[in-house]
Amino acid sequence: MKFTTKLIHAGFDSDPLTGAVTVPIYQVSTYKQEAIGKHKGYEYSRTGNPTRAALEALIAELEGGARGLGFASGLAALTTILMMFDAGDHLVIGDDVYGGTFRLQDKIFRRFGLEATYVDTSEATRVTAAIQPNTKALLIETPTNPLLKVTDLAAMGQIARQHHLLFIVDNTFMTPYWQRPLEHGADIVWHSATKYLGGHSDVVAGLVVAKDPAVGERLAFLQNAAGGVPGPQDCFLLMRGIKTLAVRMKEHEANAHKLVAWLGARPEVRKVYYPGLPAHPGHEVQRRQAGGFGGMISFDVGSGDLADQILRRVRLFTLAESLGAVESLIEVPARMTHASIPADRRNELGVTDGLIRISVGIEDADDLIADLAHAMG
Repeated sequence: MKFTTKLIHAGFDSDPLTGAVTVPIYQVSTYKQEAIGKHKGYEYSRTGNPTRAALEALIAELEGGARGLGFASGLAALTTILMMFDAGDHLVIGDDVYGGTFRLQDKIFRRFGLEATYVDTSEATRVTAAIQPNTKALLIETPTNPLLKVTDLAAMGQIARQHHLLFIVDNTFMTPYWQRPLEHGADIVWHSATKYLGGHSDVVAGLVVAKDPAVGERLAFLQNAAGGVPGPQDCFLLMRGIKTLAVRMKEHEANAHKLVAWLGARPEVRKVYYPGLPAHPGHEVQRRQAGGFGGMISFDVGSGDLADQILRRVRLFTLAESLGAVESLIEVPARMTHASIPADRRNELGVTDGLIRISVGIEDADDLIADLAHAMG
């Protein structure tokens, strides 16, 4: 079955009771048991819900894993993954990750004794050098947020195997439409499904897929024990969004290529970050391990003042955190999504006050270009 067909048909055939072709919303908390321990597969909706089960089966098939799990948000998904580790364990984490990922590890799990070293995972030697005797996992994004650095998934998979590490990948930017990390050696993939998978700015959710059934069982135990699960309405909306993922991702990328070409010719723009550019240092790796380059662009205009002007004057681009929706969004990571990262660390990475990140929507590209041209003055 081709991937675009899986988006429509995977995870659910039809409702056996009514024949409904769309997964019903099972708005229910508990289930009648015929006798103690004798039930129809469901006991309590924190543990399992038919609507959520269909979503979990869908994402597992799309990512090519053994077990899918739904969560109330992307950070709820990551929290559950990090609960797999013990005090005194150590993780190697990409240095250019979403600010919420850094905040969760540095401000919360570090208090409980989970250690981390942040390195540029686009350079394999730095990853290997950061591994310690107590290192248990490698956690990366590729492309990264917001500088869109590309990490070689196969190389990281090999390092993880050599050192007996769990290899965990945030696949939010690419989605399984463009990139399937489990095929390149990853053990766990997670998503802020709020973004491209949902695609319409109307649901907050997270998803995890485990390659190995035993890892999936461990995560399912933690999912139930910690309880950060999505409601059935959220699962329904997410599955509805996933059905159109293929057509949306193609439009996001087509528009992104047009905007990147235009931005590269603007005198106000000092640098454009986009892995689809042949000059991007990760371009060839991205071509090899993914089917596309996505709809995320970052560009530096040199100053916070000019960035502020652009954000004040845009009309079609919406000033908002988040990404991956049908409408185009714009933000300054240093003061929004990545504000939780210390200023000196942001400056070291290149996340300056003049860095603007845009999530390219599916509007007409000429209208988006005209909007940015007006904003730049």
